[in-house]
This record gives sequence, C-alpha cells and structure tokens, in this order.
Amino acid sequence: MKKLIPMLTICFLLSCNSSAQKKENQQKETFEITKTEAEWKAELTDKEYYVLREAGTERPFSSPLNKKYEKGVYHCAACDTPLFKSEHKFDSGTGWPSFDRAIEGNVAYGTDTKIGYTRDEEHCATCGGHLGHVFNDGPKETTGKRHCINGVALKFVPAED
Repeated sequence: MKKLIPMLTICFLLSCNSSAQKKENQQKETFEITKTEAEWKAELTDKEYYVLREAGTERPFSSPLNKKYEKGVYHCAACDTPLFKSEHKFDSGTGWPSFDRAIEGNVAYGTDTKIGYTRDEEHCATCGGHLGHVFNDGPKETTGKRHCINGVALKFVPAED
C-alpha cells in the first residue's frame, strides 16, 4: 500500500495536460495586418502596446474617452479600423468606455481565463489588438451587452458636420 500511493501520484502528475501545454498546441490566429513585436513597439506608445499587444488593462477612469459623448466613430489605435459608433456608447459607471454593440465584422472574439474565470475577450479583427471584454450586463432596452473597452486601444474620429 505504501508503494501504491506514490505510484498513483506519479502517474497522475505525468498524465496532466496543463493549460500552458494546450496553448502550445493551438494554432495562432492570423490577421490582415501583421507586424513583428519590434514594429508594434516602434509604432505604439508603451500603454498602447501593453493593452493592444500584451492584453493588458488600463486603470479605470484614466481614459479621456470614457466621458466623451461627441458624435463620431472609435477606431483601433493600432490599425485605424472603425470599431464602435458613438451612438452606441453609454456610461456604464465602470470607468472604461462602454458600448452596447460593435461595428459588425470589425471586432473578433476569443476566450480569456487569465484572472481565474472565463470572460469573452474582444480584439480588433484586422490587427488582433486586444480591446477589452464583452459582458451580458448592458442596457436591456438595446442589446443587453456591455463592450467594456480600454480607451487607450481606441482613437476617436469626430463626425464631419
């Protein structure tokens, strides 16, 4: 019996398939705009690189775009793809720019488990830049979705009058 428990423990440890191992087996998604990490670092600010290329998160209430309600379109800060229209922006009170929908086809989705539970990640469908996450606690009268987006990942383009 004393030998059985260590043997079972060894067998269990050797048979485990960790999430790190699973990531290595997944194929890398390709995007229309691809650049080396050095090229991205040269083009983006440190904060933009952290959020867009390393899937970081800016501090809440730190983006000037959080309270911006002018008419226009929010573009990807990395590749200029239009992502969200100002008419779909709302104040979620979370400290990040929030929208009830994205421009169809310009935002892609994935799964993020970095903080211990599963979230729906959003990234630019053109360059793959991390934008934020989408949740099911948005305005009930529209889509019910809250696209919680890092302001540093966006560039606001005002509407032409």
